[in-house]
Amino acid sequence: MSDANVKRASGNIFTAHPASVGETYTQHFRFALAFGARMTLGGLAAAVHAVFPFLFVTTASRILDELNALRAAGARSRVG
Repeated sequence: MSDANVKRASGNIFTAHPASVGETYTQHFRFALAFGARMTLGGLAAAVHAVFPFLFVTTASRILDELNALRAAGARSRVG
């Protein structure tokens, strides 16, 4: 299937997925950007904790718990 046919079959490639989760492109962008930033911070905290186990003892776990809560149904509207 050509790129043009894929685009026609799925609608606008920038809005098809956001629409499938009940969001506009802008809402999805803000949620995904905030979610990714929190993931990055959690990953950095875990990496620092690996070298210095006395630092960020619960930070990565706490951020993971927060991200899991955000993924829950209806929680997306609270981000951004």
